[in-house]
Amino acid sequence: MIPKFLKKRIFKAPVATDHTASTPEFEAEMLPVASTLYANAPINQLYRKLSGQLLDVAVKPKLLGELPEFDDDDNILRFYVLQDYSRSNSILIDLQTQEHNLPPALVGVQDITHDVKENAAIIFLHHPHAKDSQLSPRLSRLVAAVLQHPELQVRLVPVSILWGRAPEKEDSLFKLLTADNWEDPSITKQLFNIGVMGRDTFVQFHPPQDLRTLIHDSLQGDGEGFAVFDSVASETHTVQNTAQADNVDTANDANKVNNADLLKEIAPSFAMVASADGNRELVRSLQQQLNIYLDKQRASMLGPDLSDRRNLVDKLVYSPAIKHAIEAEAAASGTSVREARMLAKGYANEMVNDYSHSIVRGFYKFLTWLWTQLYDGVEVHHFERVRELAADYELIYVPCHRSHVDYLLLSYVIYMRGLSIPYVAAGDNLDVPVLGPLLRGAVAFYIRRSFRGNALYTAVLREYMHTLITRNTPIEYFIEGGRSRSGRLLPPKMGMLAMTVHSQLRRTNKPVVFIPTYIGYERIMEGGTYVGELKGKPKESESLIGLLKVGRKIERIFGNVHLSFGTPLHLSDFMQKFDVPANSLPADRTDTPLDDKTSAMVDNIGVKVMQHINKAAVITPVSLLSLVLLSAPKAALDEDICREQIALYQGLAQHLPYSDDTIITDMTPQQIIDYGIKLKLIERIPHILGDIIQVAGKQAALLSYFRNNILHVFILLSFLSALVARNGRIERSRLNSIAEQLYPFLQSELFLYYSAHGLQETLNKKVDSLLASGLIVELGDGMLSVPETNSKCYQQLQVLATPVEQSLERYFMTLALLAQQGSGNLTENEVVDLCHLLGQRLSVLYADDIPDFFDRALFTSFIGALIRLDYLQKDEETGILIFDQRIDNIAHHAKYVLSPDMMQILQQVASLNEEEIAHAITEISNKKQRKFGRKRS
Repeated sequence: MIPKFLKKRIFKAPVATDHTASTPEFEAEMLPVASTLYANAPINQLYRKLSGQLLDVAVKPKLLGELPEFDDDDNILRFYVLQDYSRSNSILIDLQTQEHNLPPALVGVQDITHDVKENAAIIFLHHPHAKDSQLSPRLSRLVAAVLQHPELQVRLVPVSILWGRAPEKEDSLFKLLTADNWEDPSITKQLFNIGVMGRDTFVQFHPPQDLRTLIHDSLQGDGEGFAVFDSVASETHTVQNTAQADNVDTANDANKVNNADLLKEIAPSFAMVASADGNRELVRSLQQQLNIYLDKQRASMLGPDLSDRRNLVDKLVYSPAIKHAIEAEAAASGTSVREARMLAKGYANEMVNDYSHSIVRGFYKFLTWLWTQLYDGVEVHHFERVRELAADYELIYVPCHRSHVDYLLLSYVIYMRGLSIPYVAAGDNLDVPVLGPLLRGAVAFYIRRSFRGNALYTAVLREYMHTLITRNTPIEYFIEGGRSRSGRLLPPKMGMLAMTVHSQLRRTNKPVVFIPTYIGYERIMEGGTYVGELKGKPKESESLIGLLKVGRKIERIFGNVHLSFGTPLHLSDFMQKFDVPANSLPADRTDTPLDDKTSAMVDNIGVKVMQHINKAAVITPVSLLSLVLLSAPKAALDEDICREQIALYQGLAQHLPYSDDTIITDMTPQQIIDYGIKLKLIERIPHILGDIIQVAGKQAALLSYFRNNILHVFILLSFLSALVARNGRIERSRLNSIAEQLYPFLQSELFLYYSAHGLQETLNKKVDSLLASGLIVELGDGMLSVPETNSKCYQQLQVLATPVEQSLERYFMTLALLAQQGSGNLTENEVVDLCHLLGQRLSVLYADDIPDFFDRALFTSFIGALIRLDYLQKDEETGILIFDQRIDNIAHHAKYVLSPDMMQILQQVASLNEEEIAHAITEISNKKQRKFGRKRS
């Protein structure tokens, strides 16, 4: 290392001329490498090379986010903006710019035309030798140059450098000893960063900002900019043509500035003054904006400062809101306040996270290894929209729930891409020995699966959620409440959503935004378990033994996994839509109920979240294969036909995308088939007349899971195809009428986002797409027909028409049961239970024993839709369902889609006498009691 006294002599700045002035500020910002003024000095090149090589050995930075995109214009000047001055930061950024082919950081920037001569492309906001109330000298000079020269273009690239990513502890001695400040970082501090944190260093380049635009926005953003320029306007004609403690004379042409042009360029109401003295307030404002921006980015990457878990529990218990809840509990239960407080403290200890950065780092390394063992790749889509919001919003991740892997996978992806990992609301069933404490130390806070009626527990959970939100901690919860066993989205549970809304209405620091997240697998660890549970096997409790059983599957092939971040949903937009005022709940209470408008808003948010998750779906090779083969007779197709059907589905999805957020695999049909064979989900049967592709043994039930992941994308196309295929010919108006009648039930089941008032236009587009593909034919006078029966298009139409049949069969069977038993005889739960039993029987006797057909959640969704649409009315006291002849009208439409044989079968299955009904209800009730007894024990 070159001694400081020798370095000053070797890299002494040139003598000031008309365009340069040797000043303390100039020497302070003049780095000893890569200046345009002496870039060719051999000793300078040697210093830069040696310093870079030494740092490169000790520091292995990881790049976060995307690289900045620059305009391809050599006349644009580009500077990197860092908060804190240090030589190690300077060299690190220089190395990163070289590695990623960005404009170099430690090479001078010279534009003689605009009097810009800077010996490095780095701006330090906290510069140790900054004068003029801590203003950055280089930023001051650039602002003056931009104001003086309307044609000058300068881009600022804010850069975040993290020497370690551990969130800081509140009031910790370590934080005090290592905190950055305005002092020139000592050699000790820099050596500590390099030696201790060098292998845990992260760099993120933020999007370039146009300096002229920043100036304009600063002036128009508040009134200060206007006053500043009014106060210094008189100085325009008296600016001295001298160096102002700069290495560039930024004012020597001030009298030649055309103020009228500048006024038009930046702020039409004010005279622009190219004077460093006159622009102090503007520079201070810009510097403050850049500091705030980088502080927010840092917070989004690290998360908030941590409070000791014990202190956090105490703060919860002694908060005004929980004090009130404790007093209410004591009064209601007849216990002392002290006993109620101890109970509340116990609840808090059950749930509160115990974040440990060492555990997070351990998980990160372990999961990096694990994903390479399990998956061919982890594909992430639309993450940039999350990064854009992270600094200014409270992020609430609301993913679908497919596997226990979801917890770790989503947190891993977020952490790997440079954002603070969210705290995950996990069921207390995961709080098992060994695994439970590890998850609590990383991402999890545990909540009970059910706590209805426990007012004190609810109050503690609400207050903990409010604490996390007010501390700007990202949160993640699974809105479905549990893992989907069928691959479809489950109806949303509104509890956590309501708590989030409740917290926002009690006043929080940042506006809340929900991030719907789609998670899609190509094979799933719990697949066999899910099939068993759908067939009636009891759910296995989580345990260490269960974890070890899963570990045995690590050597298997699980293909790719996809995470797709949907369009964010801003809570403020819903509040405006439902006219819910901000800060409308008392800040010191958790038990204030939500009014009807707010409750309706929560319900709407839940549905919109599910719809946006589906909009972000990824059509994977496995899901496409599943959709095609499970729609074919005996789940097998000639390989040529299979390729054509896959190509058809890809073409339909691309020609009329379900949503702009939907991702479609770019594999060719042949590659998709080969990929399915590689995953051992399908198999090729050689045959002299042409190979056959069929579902591999015992994989049909599992493939139905992946088919259901994307069923919503094709369901309307399938429904319209079925209406044409089953009737041969049908009027377009009749087709639309039937579709509009049954659409609400499909929408409820699959969370379709098409609105009812715009459905006609959507249906017309779908029909036009089928016409363009040749799957249906228009005969004239609004009549639609199937193509010729022996044609390829006819066969493809039959396959496309199949997926909707299961849904319509469930609807018709439920309606047949209701009609057969009559109004006022069954409760909602009894109908769901009976339909579940009938579905099981039908699947075994007449179908392919695919268990998702009789998924209880699907019958619950259908009954719920009938109640919501007022086809069914539920007695408030008894729960008995009441209905009229309109039920038969809905069932009447089934004949347009289902074959007569299937309708007869469904009617037979649904025909139960009173004795059979009573016996079935008794057995179901006994089974539920036994299950509840096992849970309690």
